[in-house]
Amino acid sequence: MSLEKIKSDRLNKLERIKKTGITPYPAKTGPRQKIDYILDNFDVLVERSENISLAGRLRSIRIHGGSTFADVEDASGKIQIFLKKDGLKESLYDFFVENFDLGDFVRVSGEPFKTKKGELTLLVKDFEILAKSLNQLPEKWHGLTDVEERFRRRYLDLLMNREVARRFEKRSEIIKKLRDFMTGLDFIEVETPILQALPGGALAKPFKTHLNALDMDLYLRIAPELYLKRLIVGGFEKVFEIGKCFRNEGMDKTHNPDFTMMEFYWAYASYEDLMDLTEKIFETLVPQGRIEFQGEEIFFKAPFERITMRDLILKEFSIDLDKASQKEIMAELKKRGVKPEDDKECRSIDALFKLVRPSIIKPTFILDHPMEMSPLAKEKENEDSQRRYAERFQFIVGGIELINAYSEQNNPQEQAMRLREQEKLHQDEVRFDEDFIEALEYGMPPTAGWGMGIDRLVQLLTDAPNIREVILFPIMRPKGN
Repeated sequence: MSLEKIKSDRLNKLERIKKTGITPYPAKTGPRQKIDYILDNFDVLVERSENISLAGRLRSIRIHGGSTFADVEDASGKIQIFLKKDGLKESLYDFFVENFDLGDFVRVSGEPFKTKKGELTLLVKDFEILAKSLNQLPEKWHGLTDVEERFRRRYLDLLMNREVARRFEKRSEIIKKLRDFMTGLDFIEVETPILQALPGGALAKPFKTHLNALDMDLYLRIAPELYLKRLIVGGFEKVFEIGKCFRNEGMDKTHNPDFTMMEFYWAYASYEDLMDLTEKIFETLVPQGRIEFQGEEIFFKAPFERITMRDLILKEFSIDLDKASQKEIMAELKKRGVKPEDDKECRSIDALFKLVRPSIIKPTFILDHPMEMSPLAKEKENEDSQRRYAERFQFIVGGIELINAYSEQNNPQEQAMRLREQEKLHQDEVRFDEDFIEALEYGMPPTAGWGMGIDRLVQLLTDAPNIREVILFPIMRPKGN
């Protein structure tokens, strides 16, 4: 039967229900017990001969003459129900058989019992429709063969694939653990603007919009960083935020244009304190000490490995960042078929690092980045080095960059100079935040800042091959394009 014919039949059933005077989409449900409660307490409910009520979606219907078995599912579980023609008014039984379909929402009341095969079942004494489904649910959702449709119609993906639903339940659990961890250390959760007058806080292309009320251009935030630091200036010593950020750049298995970040700022701390705290965070997130990610077994045992950016590049490419010229770095990239966005040194060093990153599987801190890559970080004191390095680290696991963190630059004059240099890389946009510099001039204590991509974290901890698997409604190209 075609989908059009199925929908037509269901519309006819909808009209029949209306003609009986029954509302097919009532506003109220009435008393109900969750299915997992019924299953967990089944024997006690049977012993009491207690009449119970439940509500959920019909997931299967099996008609055998005067008897009908069906499965009803709510968010907590699934249970079998049983309707007997001689146990209900005949007209009521026929009404169910003739008008109810898979996908309909129902509320049923009756007595619990076990079938001869021991299946936990509810003998239905009464029922009502809660919502008529007009489209047929897929019999088997082809998650492997039609990935694009899974993301476009995530509601069906969740209905037909329990593993997908569990992944998003896990995402919620992970965020709760992070929030509890931070508040347990006396961090205050805050909210900062998503619409910002200047695209600050990271080297990324922003989304631009216009506010009609004030006739001004605004940007969706790249990061909450500069506003969170203003709060440190304002006297808070520990602040964090979990929220959406937006970058108008590429899409791949670890990048989506809108994503969720957690950032925190900690007064009187340094990036070394942040590394210690990161290890404690992962003790909480991975209490078993190991995960499986894309065929790799990864162990989280502190202390995690630490290696400087200079030593990593030297080890992988035999290039010493203290001595190598920009020409040598570009020649190495060309040899490997890589062309950075431009010929600026910060881009070329970052391009080298990105070649290595996928091979870094075990939890590793890559620290002490060249200063030109870190305009908002403190400079590392090192008289022996010919290059200036920042007190910064990136935390890599499973080839994915999870965390970026550093000791924050709190010298307003030095920060102003760095932001001016950063602005030269983005000549199409004003990036110099005068208000932020003015805030620093009032004084900000030594501070450490830390940011982690929540989507990537969930991708890692749920063994998802693509970031879109852990975002409920990822950005999709319009159908037909």
